[in-house]
Amino acid sequence: MKKVTIYTDGACSVNPGPGGYGAVLIYKNGDKLHRKEISGGYADTTNNRMEIMAVIKALEALKEPCKVDLYSDSRYVVDAIEKGWALRWRDNDWMRNKKDKALNPDLWEELLALLEKNPTKFFWVKGHANTPENERCDELAKQAITNQRK
Repeated sequence: MKKVTIYTDGACSVNPGPGGYGAVLIYKNGDKLHRKEISGGYADTTNNRMEIMAVIKALEALKEPCKVDLYSDSRYVVDAIEKGWALRWRDNDWMRNKKDKALNPDLWEELLALLEKNPTKFFWVKGHANTPENERCDELAKQAITNQRK
């Protein structure tokens, strides 16, 4: 199984409001490095939805099942997967506890299905801390906000 490194980020100009996501996918085949950048924007969304959407779109861009190391500056995304929250929410009919509904169940459902095909390890990276690929994802997400407004 190929191994791919993915960086993702989501952004909103106001939350909720216009938003975008960006992702960088990196795959090394021998001495050759393959790199793909993706992004997209939405007129009315939230930052958390864009963070999840970045991961979904990056995994959808894979042409075959791959082992993935995924870096995100969203604790919401990383913790929801690595700590098993999203699976627990799904198992509890998208409830966080007895009173509170889990947010974004539509996106979590999509993401969990993609993770079944692509074994993925999530890593949190501090945002705006000069991590080049994370900074690039932030640029892509912000550009997507601007581009979708046109």
